[in-house]
Order: sequence, then C-alpha cells, then structure tokens
Amino acid sequence: MTVASHHHVLIVGSGPAGLTAAIYAARASLAPLVIEGEPSSTSDQPGGQLMLTTEVENFPGFPEGIMGPELMMRCREQAMRFGAQFLTEKVTKVDFSQRPFRVWVRETQYTADSIIVSTGAQSLMLGLEEEKRLIGHGLSTCATCDGFFFRNQHIAVVGGGDSALEEAQFLTKFASKVTLIHRRDTLRASKIMQDRAIANEKIEFLWNAQVTKVLGQEKVEGVEVTDTVNGAVSTLPVTGIFVAIGHRPNTDLFKGVLDMADSGYLTTQPGSTYTNIPGVFACGDVQDHTYRQAITAAGSGCMAAIDCERWLEAQHA
Repeated sequence: MTVASHHHVLIVGSGPAGLTAAIYAARASLAPLVIEGEPSSTSDQPGGQLMLTTEVENFPGFPEGIMGPELMMRCREQAMRFGAQFLTEKVTKVDFSQRPFRVWVRETQYTADSIIVSTGAQSLMLGLEEEKRLIGHGLSTCATCDGFFFRNQHIAVVGGGDSALEEAQFLTKFASKVTLIHRRDTLRASKIMQDRAIANEKIEFLWNAQVTKVLGQEKVEGVEVTDTVNGAVSTLPVTGIFVAIGHRPNTDLFKGVLDMADSGYLTTQPGSTYTNIPGVFACGDVQDHTYRQAITAAGSGCMAAIDCERWLEAQHA
C-alpha cells in the first residue's frame, strides 16, 4: 500500500454538486482533491448524470441551452482555475472512524481533514441494450428536464409508482398523449396520484405490458411491448419514452459508515450538509431524493463547501 497525499478537503464524485463544492472550496484556498470516478463506470462516472444528457435548457445562465457534457467540463475547468486537483479514478474503500479520514483508490491511500461526498444517484433502467444509444435522443429519465422537447408528441412512461404518475402528469403539459406502460394490472402509486392520472384525458394505460425493445437508430421511433400474460408482442409508435422505475443512490461505499435511509440515500442534518460524522458532508443526489435537478445539486454543493470551510475553521480556532 502507498500513501499518496494529504488534503484539507477531499471530494468524492464530480457531478454538479461535487464540481460546485470544488469551485467554492478552491476559492477558499482549501486546494481540494476531487476523485471524480471512472469513465467506464455507469454508477461512478466523471461529471455525473449530466454526461448522459444532450441539451440542458433549464440551467440558469444559458439562454440558448448547453450540452450536458460541456456544462460539466466548464465547471471542471472553473474548479481547476482556482486550484482544485482531479484524479480520474474510482474510490474503492473509505475509513471515517478517525481523523485524518482515509480514502483508498485500490492500493493507494489518500488522507484528508474533511470529506465531501457527492457520488450522486443513478436512474434504474430497463436493461435494454438500446438504452445507452438512445438516452438523450428520445429516451429520458427526467420529465422536468426533458418534457419541453416533446411538444405535441405521443410519448410513453414506464412505471407504476408515484414517480411514474408524477412524470406522466407533468408530461401532459407538453405531449398530445402519454401512454403509461405498466407490467401489472394495478398501480403501486398512492390513491390520490392514481385518481389524478385516471382523470387526465391525455393519459392512457397499457396494462400487463413490458417494454422489450426501443426502436430507432439515432432517435426513438417507437417501442416494442410484450404482454406479460399471454406473451403477445405489439409496437407502440411513440417518439419519446421516459423510464420512471426508480433511482438508486451511489452509496454502497458508505454502508455501515454513514447514516442512510432505508432507500440508501445519505441522511444529512436539516438545513445543512452535515452527516452523522463531524467533518464529513454530503450533497447532491446522493442525499436528495426529492428534487434531483442539476441546479439543486449545484446549490447543495455550494452549501457543503461552506459548511466544510466553517467546520475546518472551527477545528483550528
């Protein structure tokens, strides 16, 4: 094992939350080290989920819109300009039982006075090979982000829980028709959400159905649907598909180390980014299961850096 270096602040993850934390920490002369993840990893990818999106039109300051990867690259360059360092690797183990905190990348150990966790979350997908090719090209996991692009189109939503019905309801503001595809004949969603969806004339339901293929080479041109009861295969001619079967926070690394909800999201003290361990902070989608937007993640990254800076100052007071 080699001990690489010691840092005032070590940031794990580099989506909007981690990069904003890096900008603020670097401007506070804390010279943060950002271990940003591996490009080959879907759950721990540098730049986070925005690297999988095409155009971002709801991030303030970009009236013409900006490509997700470009936005993340600009944030990264901004952090580097102020002195943040980046390591394109995946953290494999952590030890927060004493200070300095220890973080491993395989056999190499890094130590830090404080830690900011911003490993994000990933949308659960259907497991179809076309998803990687078509995400951002008619296939989405976020109605708030992408609904605007589907004006007057027939689109599908996959899922049966509250989030799926919320997505479907929201999408009716833009789409001409929304077909909710569910593999059973009853919904898991709350009664009030079901009532609202059923009452919405733009929403139709396709029961006992499973999406087995997404059609189209460069953009979504339809979906192949298989009946879960009799196996019959049919095609639904939609131009967009929203997968809303849940999210999974990237918190495996912190099980038994940091407090988390049953759903796996890290828990932070109300109105702050403090975790249960003093000196360890969490921000972005890894602890936010409500909003899950780039701008809210960036805001909580700012909060984490400020919380961290003040905490470090108090240690040396």
